[in-house]
Amino acid sequence: MWIWKNAVGLGHKSYTCGYCGNKVAPHQGYPACQRGNSQPQQFIYICPNCDNPTYFDQTGKQTPSIRIGNDVQGITDIGVSTLYNQARDCTCMGAYTAATLICRKILMNLAVQYGDTPGKSFIEYIEYLDSKGYVPPNGKNWVDQIRTKGNEAIHEIRLIEKNESSQVLRFTEMLLKFIYEFPSLLEEKKDGK
Repeated sequence: MWIWKNAVGLGHKSYTCGYCGNKVAPHQGYPACQRGNSQPQQFIYICPNCDNPTYFDQTGKQTPSIRIGNDVQGITDIGVSTLYNQARDCTCMGAYTAATLICRKILMNLAVQYGDTPGKSFIEYIEYLDSKGYVPPNGKNWVDQIRTKGNEAIHEIRLIEKNESSQVLRFTEMLLKFIYEFPSLLEEKKDGK
């Protein structure tokens, strides 16, 4: 547990912590006033669950913001797990183009983890995943959206917007749940857990 020195009572502020993902309502933190103005306009609140600081600017924008997506259980490949968490971390910092690129990379890692050869073209990885049954029924559109937006992020000048990145991340989450989480739930049931 961290001890934040000289924190003051600010009144309760309800928000979802960008670090631990919990809905919290701390009352301790640090106010900041603009020079010549005694009224605080910016605040740092301390999460009572994980003890991490969250900054709110004068417009109320939260940093770090809430991570897009949900945890996926049962991921057996550390690379895929790390990449998925990195993509989610990018969203809480507003790095939506980076998050989209990482989701594209996850597809490559999945193909290689499940038996494809490294060094192939990206489209060959997509075809491999589909031919081996790793893309759920009616899920080709998900994978195609991940591929298309990932290609835009790599090959075009424009930046990927939050709503586009959120959609790609959610499709990636669903694909990972299909490949890892749901089968792991069956394994738990067989093991009597």
